[in-house]
Amino acid sequence: MRETSGIGNHDNQTPAAELAAPTSQSATEGTQPAAPEPSQRATPNLEERLHKAELTAAEHHDAWLRAKAEADNIRKRARGEIAAAHKFALETFASELLAVKDSLEAALAAENASVESMRGGAELTLKQLAGVFERFNLSEINPVGQRFDPHRHQAISAVEADAEPNTVVQVLQKGYLLHDRVIRPALVLVAKARSGGAPPLNPGR
Repeated sequence: MRETSGIGNHDNQTPAAELAAPTSQSATEGTQPAAPEPSQRATPNLEERLHKAELTAAEHHDAWLRAKAEADNIRKRARGEIAAAHKFALETFASELLAVKDSLEAALAAENASVESMRGGAELTLKQLAGVFERFNLSEINPVGQRFDPHRHQAISAVEADAEPNTVVQVLQKGYLLHDRVIRPALVLVAKARSGGAPPLNPGR
């Protein structure tokens, strides 16, 4: 009876090798290398992106420098062209006036010229000058009989006249317009009412 009991106890015992197996497996698993941290995996990617960003910034800086240099050159050329335009703006007008000067010198060089011939030559020269003025949109202001305009006329004095007050009755010196700009106002005398109170000739104006 004791032997049977001993055999049964021996069968129920767990072998030592089987008990040690899990411990051996855990030790094996513990020796495997640990996975890299996320920050370690991201570091090369960030460095690459930073390098690309630096290259792009350098390219943009070079492009900006080239654009700035080109803009500076354009401004310099523009200033030179504007200066040349101001300097030679009257070149064509001056060349037209040379013919007028030639006519005046020819008239003065004529010997034994009569008064009539001198007058005729002066009239032709004046007509030639008027043609030059017309080609360059230079027109005269001769406002006799017109209402006084302070933007185009300069009144020297007011005189008693039968005309309506503030009417230009005499032009002492003609004015001139270049296109629509007054380059010299006309010097004029304007009418004022007579001291005797006589009505103007044209009261309806």
